[in-house]
Amino acid sequence: MTALFDKAGKVARWPSKAAERKEVLDWLAAFFEPGRVYAEREVNDILNAHHTFGDWALLRRELFESRRLERNPRLGHYWVPGSLP
Repeated sequence: MTALFDKAGKVARWPSKAAERKEVLDWLAAFFEPGRVYAEREVNDILNAHHTFGDWALLRRELFESRRLERNPRLGHYWVPGSLP
């Protein structure tokens, strides 16, 4: 693990470098199961379990904007892209 992660393996800070942001987003995206639909609260809970700096909304938005998660804004549902029929 890099300096981005604490001793417990949680993301300790949001990186300023694009390559480090990619590393963090790839790592977080791996916690989402393809084919499963997540409520926004579930996404927040997963993100909170894996970071320490208290900004799950930033992480959720970055996962969506980087196309690692898709969403239905009307229903507040999220899923891994390409994993739903």
